[in-house]
Amino acid sequence: MTSYPDLKLYIGGEWRDTENHLPVVNPATEEEIGRLPHAEIADLDDALAAAEDGFRIWRNTAPRDRANVMLKAAALLRERQEEIARSITAEHGKPLTQARLEVIRGSEFIEWDAGEAVRTYGRVIPSAPGVRYVVHHQPIGVVLGLSPWNFPMSQPCRKIAGALATGCSIILKAAEETPAGALHIVRAFHDAGLPPGVLNLVFGTPATISDHLIRQDPVRLVAFTGSTAVGRHLTTLASENMTRVLMELGGHAPVIVCEDTDVERAAITSAVRKYRNAGQVCTSPTRFFVHDSIFDQYAENFVKRAAATTVGNGMEAGIEMGPLANERRVPALSDLVEDARAKGAEVRTGGGRIGNKGYFFEPTVLVNVPDDARVMQEEPFGPLAVINPVSSLDEAIAKANSTPFGLAAYGFTNRADYIDRMTDEIEAGNVSFNTLEASLPETPFGGVKSSGYGREGGIEGLDNYMIVKNISHSMQIV
Repeated sequence: MTSYPDLKLYIGGEWRDTENHLPVVNPATEEEIGRLPHAEIADLDDALAAAEDGFRIWRNTAPRDRANVMLKAAALLRERQEEIARSITAEHGKPLTQARLEVIRGSEFIEWDAGEAVRTYGRVIPSAPGVRYVVHHQPIGVVLGLSPWNFPMSQPCRKIAGALATGCSIILKAAEETPAGALHIVRAFHDAGLPPGVLNLVFGTPATISDHLIRQDPVRLVAFTGSTAVGRHLTTLASENMTRVLMELGGHAPVIVCEDTDVERAAITSAVRKYRNAGQVCTSPTRFFVHDSIFDQYAENFVKRAAATTVGNGMEAGIEMGPLANERRVPALSDLVEDARAKGAEVRTGGGRIGNKGYFFEPTVLVNVPDDARVMQEEPFGPLAVINPVSSLDEAIAKANSTPFGLAAYGFTNRADYIDRMTDEIEAGNVSFNTLEASLPETPFGGVKSSGYGREGGIEGLDNYMIVKNISHSMQIV
């Protein structure tokens, strides 16, 4: 395999090492595969100064020229797909086939926003004779991007693409556990000719980095993907400086399976998607509410497919699910399973760790889980599915809306009236029917309630990175 990259910080167009390092561990083998430089306050201040310089250059770069650099970087990422994918699998554990797809998806985010870079239109508002009002969209300034470990390459791409398309500069703090994806992105932009300071990459102690940089006046937007608890904390920090935030937070996606659907197809489709990325996806289908007339058939098919999932080292051929990305997820999932079991839930398959080397966990299905079980309110963020019967669509929608989260939701039905009701009544930012695809680069993605606010992707995605300025002028002094 291609060797794991030599990890560095990237500040002001230059690669940088530091005295302190953090280990990067392969979750399938528990072996150390890299050493990650740990940024100190001086490094963060250098990154901030570089980002200010980069913003002055980039905001005055023609949108077409910005787009050209972005498209060149995306092309380089596509060319380097295999090298990047192997790095992702080594540090995260996901199967190599899924890592390859992640590289393509990240490239698509950049390509879509590059296209939108030349379409950040304003407008002229009609008014009285001799008076004109013009609306301008301008880059907000320096962005602090904070990306998670579950998608090491595609998640950083979303934040970088949004910032660069609108003329902003960005300091990216990517996940310390899975740093190679972000490093490959930065390398591609460096090779594509992005001016120094426009994109900066740091790693270190997350709380230190966010606390220091969010308080700095040049940082005008905090773009974060991660847990609701951390998102609330960051939002509080940002509010002290009236800094805008873009928050894509936790989910606990419900799936409503209606009585008229193709039961076997819906069950198998759901099981396959549930265990993608080992369930470590904010939009992962988790709480399945199945009409009681088809419940037994649905659960039987789902459990059969879940139990057949091939688990192992993501570098090996034929693997469908790799390990959990880090050690702490194993006891977290075990605790949720045991809590549900103690409260009366039935464990139909899985429920525990696999072996004693690597962070492998069985594809797990719980059925007839009571409402007071923790897993009904806490996002498992792992290969754990809950399947419960419901007697009506009314009950299913009430159950779907019963958590504080509202990121993604899904429905399986062929009835137009059911689709209309779920569209109107489900509390989620993304609702999909007869598919478990939550978003594409060209569609807006984000949540409601405790799942955050703001949108990434689509024409709405760039709004977060711009300010709206209203200009009025008269043909005569009044």
